[in-house]
Amino acid sequence: MTSRYQLVSVTNFYEPRPKLMAETGLDQEPHSWTVIPPQYTLSRHVEVLIGTGSTILVVDSKETVDQRLQQGPFTKMAVSPNGKFLALFTSDGKLWVVSTDFQKNLSEYATKSKIPPQQLVWCGTDSVVLYWDKIVLMVGPFGDWIKFSYEDPIFMISEIDGVRIMSNDKCELLQKVPAATEEIFKIGSTSPAAMLFDALDHFERKSPKADENIRSIKTELVDAVDCCIEAAGFEFQHYYQRALLKAASFGKCFLDNYNADRFVEMAQSLRVLNAIRYYDIGIPLTYAQYKRLSPEVVVDRLVYRNHHLLAVRIADYLKVRSDKILIHWACAKIKSSSEDEDTICRMIVEKLIKKPGLSYAEIAKTAYNSGQTRLATKLLDYEPRAADQVPLLISMEEDEMALMKAIESGDTDLVYMVIFHLKRKLPLGEFFRMINNKPLACSLLEVYCKEQDKELLKDFYYQDDRRVESANVILLEGFEQDDIAERISKLKIAGKTYQDDKERAFEAKGTDEGIKLLQMQQQLEKDTHQPFTGLSVSETIYKCTVLGQQNKASKVKSEFKVPDKRVWWIKLRALVEVRDWENLEKFAKSKKSPIGYEEAGEQAFLNKDMEGLKQVRAKCSNHLVAQEIDSLLAQLSAR
Repeated sequence: MTSRYQLVSVTNFYEPRPKLMAETGLDQEPHSWTVIPPQYTLSRHVEVLIGTGSTILVVDSKETVDQRLQQGPFTKMAVSPNGKFLALFTSDGKLWVVSTDFQKNLSEYATKSKIPPQQLVWCGTDSVVLYWDKIVLMVGPFGDWIKFSYEDPIFMISEIDGVRIMSNDKCELLQKVPAATEEIFKIGSTSPAAMLFDALDHFERKSPKADENIRSIKTELVDAVDCCIEAAGFEFQHYYQRALLKAASFGKCFLDNYNADRFVEMAQSLRVLNAIRYYDIGIPLTYAQYKRLSPEVVVDRLVYRNHHLLAVRIADYLKVRSDKILIHWACAKIKSSSEDEDTICRMIVEKLIKKPGLSYAEIAKTAYNSGQTRLATKLLDYEPRAADQVPLLISMEEDEMALMKAIESGDTDLVYMVIFHLKRKLPLGEFFRMINNKPLACSLLEVYCKEQDKELLKDFYYQDDRRVESANVILLEGFEQDDIAERISKLKIAGKTYQDDKERAFEAKGTDEGIKLLQMQQQLEKDTHQPFTGLSVSETIYKCTVLGQQNKASKVKSEFKVPDKRVWWIKLRALVEVRDWENLEKFAKSKKSPIGYEEAGEQAFLNKDMEGLKQVRAKCSNHLVAQEIDSLLAQLSAR
């Protein structure tokens, strides 16, 4: 609550996200207020109860609702541990208990004190406890009460099954006597559980009355055994725990099909509870609190108190994973030990080596933060997961080791992560020197640069004196250029590099011819105003023929020494496409065809040119080819 009576809720301390709740409308300080956790509300949102004037306001994230009560003002209020009940202390000294939805009036008790108590807390969900100076008043649900006196100041803490009372020199637990305990130990009790407990006593004294007791409760023996087991959980003294469990064990001997799982679970739980209740440990949990917390949370509490040995023993006893305990122990050892780094490392590894798969990353991080870099590096050698190992090595500035571990893991993502980190951090020359003797890193860098960063790739090849690979990159860059002059310039640079290497004569010649072709295409574009750039030699001849530039086509043919057979094919396709039968006839008569007339007929057929096909048929002297052309003509006519 802010100074302007605005409520702000934070439901998660691990990821705090403050949220404003609805306006309270208050203009003065409330008499009292309390919170109902979201798990106990119908809306599943935090609700705040504010006592103001004679009524109570219920505030959530959306609205503020006035309950329009007349019994106030309420100077103290408390919500029960299960969120169902609300205890209110009025200004005229009454204790009023209602349901948290204000639909049921459960109890009223006049304390005859108009002075509000210093504390108002719930004792489990059974009763309410009020504390004034030196006086503790416990009020039950039907108006029953009991008073306790304390000379020293105390502080009360509500628990799910009672109330913990802290004073200067001791901690006490005040709770209603559990039903199972009352059933067994109540004076004059004849319940089945009490008879079973009494039967054990007679059995130990070798009295025949033991058999008589067992026979009298034979039909209710299962309930009696269960009650003894339950009552054992409420006891703090070892004598009564043992006696009750012994009675339960005695009773189940007379049962044929009794499931002993509950008995075993209770024995295990009591063994753990007795260990943590010991004065050296000092965690006096009840059985109900232990079950609510869970064994894992109890182990965590022991770890945070640095009771690592007991935590490990309990974890092993209950078959709970002990990884976190050992990691915390190792971190605490590093922080507190005054021994040299080699000794600490040896001690930690000897303890942890028995747990395969355990992570050393957190331990190494603790060592690094404590200024023990060498120890951190040694510990990371034992880390089985490279994904945890490599980032920590990077943060420790062990860059080369991080790169080696990433490469050893075979995880390309990790290798890339280290490579990019090194590229950002180091000068280019030093970066290349670090990865040069690592083939996998070099290969991955090349793959990345080919797709994303050609300049870096050229620098990489240059420093490694890989001139041919550098020329390949320049060649590719040249072909990506739109400007012809720039493309020719790049190809000349690449060609010069190829010429310097005797083993690259083929590449050098190919590059020179590529430059020559580009220059010819540039001239053709000026003469014909048609695009030629990017075409192959065959495509250039084909386009020249289509455009009627026969001389230029012949020049390209002679310049690049194109074989006659290929030229005939190219010109045949081009002339048939434009249906230039006159030039095709001239071309055919200029010299003997190396491919034959039937190919001209095939091309005419593909272009669905009936007239052209007839002309080819007229000039064909081979009767087999003539028959084939007749067949093609018949097919075209049918269509």
